Amino acid sequence: MRVRIEDVAEAAGVSMKTVSRVLNHEPNVAAATRARVEAAVEKLQYRPHPSARVLAGRRSYLIAMLYDNPSSNYLMEVQLGLLQACQERHYNLTLAPLTYDARDIVAKVENLVAQSRLDGLVLTPPITDDAALLERLNELGVPFAGVSAREPNRGIGVFVDEPSAAREMIEHLVALGHRRIAHIVGHHAHGAAEWRLAGYREGLHRAGLPYDPALVVEGEFSHASGHAAAEQLLRLAQPPTAIFAANDDMAAGVICAVCEHGLAVPGDVSVCGFDDTPIAQHIHPALTTIRQPTREMGRVAGAELLRELREPGSGGLVQLPYALQLRRSTGPAPKA
Repeated sequence: MRVRIEDVAEAAGVSMKTVSRVLNHEPNVAAATRARVEAAVEKLQYRPHPSARVLAGRRSYLIAMLYDNPSSNYLMEVQLGLLQACQERHYNLTLAPLTYDARDIVAKVENLVAQSRLDGLVLTPPITDDAALLERLNELGVPFAGVSAREPNRGIGVFVDEPSAAREMIEHLVALGHRRIAHIVGHHAHGAAEWRLAGYREGLHRAGLPYDPALVVEGEFSHASGHAAAEQLLRLAQPPTAIFAANDDMAAGVICAVCEHGLAVPGDVSVCGFDDTPIAQHIHPALTTIRQPTREMGRVAGAELLRELREPGSGGLVQLPYALQLRRSTGPAPKA
């Protein structure tokens, strides 16, 4: 027979309402009471029935992740983190692919929220910076959390100090003796592209190196765009000895292009990226990159959104640390 919430309440010696509050991670439940309920849930192997939870309140226990990003590695990591947050709090997750610059993006999101009865949204770059969409969500009172928003102080979500991370990467290359350091910028719609370019410029400035526009090429955060940008850089009369790509997918494309030119990484050209997605260790040589805790960012964004849903006003903006991951794709600058 299916275990009912009444059985859990009886085993824990509490009311069904208290069991419900514990299952929904609501505040103001005594620690000892919460422990008794959780022990009863585990002992009886109770699993809330989704339809019963919906009927018991006005929530659908469903949130959506909105995305339009060419990096499948990045999206998968964010999604896995979100799934963890949802599973811990008995929520479901749906994925909603969008085109960030489509004229009807606001209408599509409105329809999605209405038709799926979504409790809230997690926005990933560049959708997290769509001003018209953010304004409409606020008007409708739809809770949302942003991942790496260009202006993170506008709401709840998660971010890392990307300008400082990019600056540290340039400092690493300078310490290796590189003086012609190129940068492949991410798509202009992403706040990350702006931040990482700012960190690149700051790193050059601190090292006393001039900013050379010829060494800065725009990409789209995709492998193909990284390859194309590297081709452009390698054809320069004075090609760079190091290339810093704004994400790992583009950096992987750079490594392919360098090798196709008969050059060695890092012997002739050092290559580095940003994010530390799985591809960073699956390519050869393994990629020096900035570890942005992407999966944890997804988990934290989801957790803050669900906290906001339980108790409006409680969701916050969380800054997570980054780390420089030094691997074999960067080395000393070649001797003149």
